[in-house]
Amino acid sequence: MAGLSWFALRRRTLALPIVLALSAWSGPIAAQSPPSVENQVKAAYLFKFAGFVEWPDGSFARADSPLQIGVSGNDGLADQLEQMVAGRTVGGHAVLVRRLRRGDPVGGVHILFIGAGERAAVIDMLAAARGQSVLTVSDAEDGIALGCMIAFVVAQDRLRFDVALGQVNSSRLRISARMLAAANRVQGVT
Repeated sequence: MAGLSWFALRRRTLALPIVLALSAWSGPIAAQSPPSVENQVKAAYLFKFAGFVEWPDGSFARADSPLQIGVSGNDGLADQLEQMVAGRTVGGHAVLVRRLRRGDPVGGVHILFIGAGERAAVIDMLAAARGQSVLTVSDAEDGIALGCMIAFVVAQDRLRFDVALGQVNSSRLRISARMLAAANRVQGVT
């Protein structure tokens, strides 16, 4: 979404009916800078995705273990997400944000956001999550092709998301039909 004017970005984010439906957050947007607005919307999506995903048995060490959202490659998004989830729970689990760097282990993470950044870094983070029940999300232009389960996209002047069911199913995660209905595109539907 680089190169968008503040007004175009604001129009895109405010016009998002899905964000309004998925997000319980309602802070002031007008006073924020464009990157912050974009990060607020992405943070709202990430937080709300957690309520529409079922993790397999054993995904939480204990019944009171936190739901962890790992963020790699976008510290501004991590900041917004930390503010948004402070004191909140999903399915009885407190929500914790972990900042990850390339090469960090992703064990214990339930949702992993990987910023567009360097292509090799995205590939490395996805490889670290492979075989685990981790919902992978990215804003990389070719996120789905690289192996992400969810990719943020701009469609019809709105920030939306695509879902790759093949990657989701192989991780043993289950995504709610309501979330799939809200997606811009769902790949792997028969």
